[in-house]
Amino acid sequence: MGEHREDIQCLAKEFAGCRKILLALGDENRQHLILEMMQMDGCSGARVGDITEKTNLSRPAVSHHIQILKAAGILKMRREGRKNYYYFDADTEAMNRLIQMLEHARDIMELLPDRSGNK
Repeated sequence: MGEHREDIQCLAKEFAGCRKILLALGDENRQHLILEMMQMDGCSGARVGDITEKTNLSRPAVSHHIQILKAAGILKMRREGRKNYYYFDADTEAMNRLIQMLEHARDIMELLPDRSGNK
């Protein structure tokens, strides 16, 4: 395993760099929120109330999940007067880091010895 130490240390840094997006995508409620928002008509954005109507979540819960998705770079907000509109504009750099981290993890796993006992 020592020969893979540097790769694993690199992967640990990649995991750390992807924590926000992994946290955001790993929650079932946020996955549902993303899917519901994707099905809404128009691409100009949606208000919290509109999103709440499409889910079984409370308005405060929707707001909480939106903040996590924003912090992860999955959603952005546009303000018009006193109204906030949320829309998808995923940070492609963050998504690419996530894809790279997953590919790196897969590559390391392929190098590890078979431990299943099915040789």
